Amino acid sequence: MTDEEESPQTDDSPAVSRKADGALKQTIDSATALAKAVPVYQDAVQPLAQETGKALGTIGKTVNMALAPLAAMVWGYDRIKDYLESRLAEKLENVPEEQVQPPNPSVAGPAIEALRFAGHDEDLSELFANLIATAMDKRTAIEAHPAFVDMLKNLAPDEAKICRFFATRSDVVAIDVKANMKDGGFKVLHRHLTTLGADAGCEHPELTSNYTDNLIRLGLLEIPTNRRKMGQEAYKRILEDPSVKSLQENLSKMDGMSIGFDYMFIAVTDLGKQFVKACVIDKALR
Repeated sequence: MTDEEESPQTDDSPAVSRKADGALKQTIDSATALAKAVPVYQDAVQPLAQETGKALGTIGKTVNMALAPLAAMVWGYDRIKDYLESRLAEKLENVPEEQVQPPNPSVAGPAIEALRFAGHDEDLSELFANLIATAMDKRTAIEAHPAFVDMLKNLAPDEAKICRFFATRSDVVAIDVKANMKDGGFKVLHRHLTTLGADAGCEHPELTSNYTDNLIRLGLLEIPTNRRKMGQEAYKRILEDPSVKSLQENLSKMDGMSIGFDYMFIAVTDLGKQFVKACVIDKALR
């Protein structure tokens, strides 16, 4: 899978021309019409912002200037069409022509509409393209669940990176770090601390715990109750993290307090595995 955006292929390229009269062209032309039919930012939002600027003077102008870059980030019909012609043709290149079909509208329609607002982000747009390509292959269409569109719309770019990381493994270790009180109570200092964010190449690995919460909320990940990896060796990288060492040192200096750990692991759910197959793994490689 490449993180670089491919240059749109022309209609004379082999990948496009082979399917130009079939389901690929039909899907691109019909489904992207949804994006053309719905007003874009310039038509719907900008006039309101302009009126606000007139009414509120300097403050309104400041708001207008802050919102203006959004216009360039919202994709229109032509931009979506070019992107899909390039990416779908590439992803379906190895699919027998008789296996290519128009995708389920409940998948392709919302996915293409979502590209208007997520297309500028390579991590997210690639997942949408994989989902549409999965739905266009008769052999894999059953994996393209309509709910996956909303799940993709609820992902941050870093969470897309985490999903891609789970394409090659089914679980990762984590710990809760807590301060044990002398009266027998405790206070949780860090929830499901893990190296997942750093290993997945997240831009903001310090938010990994929050990312994990969201992916659990979406049903893609889970933390099995009262289960852990055998032995502490699996948790060594987390336990030797400088932040954990510093906490342990500081707590040891406080009367009657010590550091404690609850060991666990974060696993991909069955739904998460289907999501990874349909959206994350490059369709061209399946």
